[in-house]
Amino acid sequence: MFETFTRGRPMPPGLDVLTPQLRDAFSRAYDRVQQNTQSVYATLFPKAMALERAFAKAGGLLIAGTDPTGAGGVVPGYADQRQIELLVDAGFGPVEAISIGTLHGAKYLGRDARIGSIAAGKQADVVVVLGDPSTTIADVRRVETVFKRGVGFDPVKLIDSVKGQAGIW
Repeated sequence: MFETFTRGRPMPPGLDVLTPQLRDAFSRAYDRVQQNTQSVYATLFPKAMALERAFAKAGGLLIAGTDPTGAGGVVPGYADQRQIELLVDAGFGPVEAISIGTLHGAKYLGRDARIGSIAAGKQADVVVVLGDPSTTIADVRRVETVFKRGVGFDPVKLIDSVKGQAGIW
């Protein structure tokens, strides 16, 4: 779904990690989108949300993934969190949206025996959040600790280490 191309949608999160040039270019593009009253995305965006819902309801395996583009508004990590929020906006329950963003991708790749959910013996890559995203989906943004291969990382330090660098070729 092309939220960043749709007038009236919020500024995407995480822009501070982009290079200054990319952040400025995206801000200009975002401003143009907000001024475009004739954009086809105003019609396409809600239709895309309904299509995702209908696909899943019909038994399709809906998976989530973002495509960071040269336009700069789709920031890795932040965009993944936003996509889960958008799935809830499209009518999925919070737990269902989280599964689409985690377990469904693992199933699609045939790797769900090792990744995609929390269980004994599975790979220990998890994000610990403050709050309960099963009831308040915005809590997916309240990251306390990131575990990769069983090692915990401070998310503030991780983000600070890349501020102003995302988008460098």
